[in-house]
Amino acid sequence: MNITEITKKAGAKPKRKRVGRGESSGWGKTSGRGHKGQGQRAGYTAMSLREGANFPFFRRIPKYGFSNEIFRTEYQIVNLSELSAKFDKGAHVTPAELESKGLVRDKDQLVKVLGDGELSGGMTIEAHRFSASAEKKIQAAGGTAKWLADRPKKKFVRKPKWQIEAEAKAAGIELPKGGAKKKSAKKGDDGDAPEEAKAPKATKKAKDAPDAPKGDASADE
Repeated sequence: MNITEITKKAGAKPKRKRVGRGESSGWGKTSGRGHKGQGQRAGYTAMSLREGANFPFFRRIPKYGFSNEIFRTEYQIVNLSELSAKFDKGAHVTPAELESKGLVRDKDQLVKVLGDGELSGGMTIEAHRFSASAEKKIQAAGGTAKWLADRPKKKFVRKPKWQIEAEAKAAGIELPKGGAKKKSAKKGDDGDAPEEAKAPKATKKAKDAPDAPKGDASADE
């Protein structure tokens, strides 16, 4: 069966609706446009979200959920097996070269290299992102993976206490009890507090008190 046989079947090509051909045609007088208003004018399109006096359907139903799909970053994917098939050993692979070979659609868009397959020889490959396996295979083959964008930062996730203790026990490390102690004041060379720190500081009262009056020498005698 081909396209020419499909169009020959009954109903495959309906007749064009002709309006304004008299009342007997069923589409006379107003030609299906109703009476007056913008619906009769050329260029009118109905508002799909309007329902006249009714409360619109999209406002009647509850809203829930959230999706990050519109914020995600799209990459053009290239595998090592495709690079090995299209390029020779020692080739310098750029997004422009990938576009010329038909491996990506647009050289100006982001390109990511995945590690499916093996490289037959060392290549210098430029891309905006590499998978961990792809980068290892490229370096193992004597090539270079050149990043055209910043490497993604690893998200820090604090490990639970039980996991830290289990890892320390497996490695034979003894964790300190009670947490780290606060460091004391500056220490001298011998590990003790410096002499200035050892000397007692004068109290506020002693500083503010006036000097005692000196008595006569004769009175003491």
